[in-house]
Amino acid sequence: MKYSIIVPVYNRPDEVDELLGSLTEQTEKDFEVIIVEDGSSVTCEKVCNGYKATLDIHYFMKENSGPGQSRNYGVARAKGEYVIILDSDVVLPPGYIESVSDELEKAPADAFGGPDKAHSSFTDIQKAISYSMTSFFTTGGIRGSKKKKLDKFYPRSFNMGVRRDVYNKLGGFSKMRFGEDIDFSIRIFKAGCKCRLFPESWVWHKRRTDFRKFFRQVYNSGIARINLYKKYPESLKLVHLLPMVFTVGVLSLVVISAVGRVLMHYDDIDRWYWLCAGPWLPILAYCLLIFVDSSKQNRSLKIGLESIAASFVQLMGYGFGFIEAWWKRCVLGKDEFSAFEKTFYK
Repeated sequence: MKYSIIVPVYNRPDEVDELLGSLTEQTEKDFEVIIVEDGSSVTCEKVCNGYKATLDIHYFMKENSGPGQSRNYGVARAKGEYVIILDSDVVLPPGYIESVSDELEKAPADAFGGPDKAHSSFTDIQKAISYSMTSFFTTGGIRGSKKKKLDKFYPRSFNMGVRRDVYNKLGGFSKMRFGEDIDFSIRIFKAGCKCRLFPESWVWHKRRTDFRKFFRQVYNSGIARINLYKKYPESLKLVHLLPMVFTVGVLSLVVISAVGRVLMHYDDIDRWYWLCAGPWLPILAYCLLIFVDSSKQNRSLKIGLESIAASFVQLMGYGFGFIEAWWKRCVLGKDEFSAFEKTFYK
């Protein structure tokens, strides 16, 4: 068997149904599917049983331990030459598996990954979130680009493939709560393995369904970046600092404007007008840039407006998580688990 598809799941039976449905439509059939239920209270076992006639599917239930350890659990039971790690909130186009095989025939790879796109059926907010996570103007566009990259390609766990023998040799995913997929990718490179971007092996990725959940996701990503820095200092690049710089910059401009407003109240209005209004000009210019670019890409003014909110949530959520983690870990000297013990799986 060539491929084992590993999917950790936590309380998402409807998403699993869509993913499995897309797997039945694959043009290449040499794969098995391993679903690992990570201690869910709402399971997808019934959904999985409904696909036994059309897929080589294996369902396992285990105690909650987080997605990384659930992936390891699934790989330990896999038979394929390659394991393909997917999130439960992705849907595959019919030629996904075939595109992976085509790339492997062109050149071998120990590990690989592909980009993500927004499906036409996604809600407007999901499309706005997808824009913010893939746009050059939000620093998210470095993932999955067909253009030559300035840095190595680090596969992410929503769409990642690894030779099973390499996966086992490296011990799979660590017990990191946030950023465990980047940690694994770094270890793949450090082991001297060949890792490639497969630009045509893309998936539809739903991500989060509202801005509150999206904020929590990117906030955790900011935390992960500092945790990764503490393990691998060389992994921190200038691009990783940009959301933090954006966050500090926006907050500083708002404070300056507020000071100007106070001075206008107690002194001559004309003297302090630009101190009050001026700081909003770069913010408004950035909003206009996002609105025009997203509206053009999505052919929707409404999604363009929602992309402004999504972009600020993405950049500032990441920035706040980065700053908190920097303070707790680099200034206060806390370790990874004691700094964020409430958010780690037991």
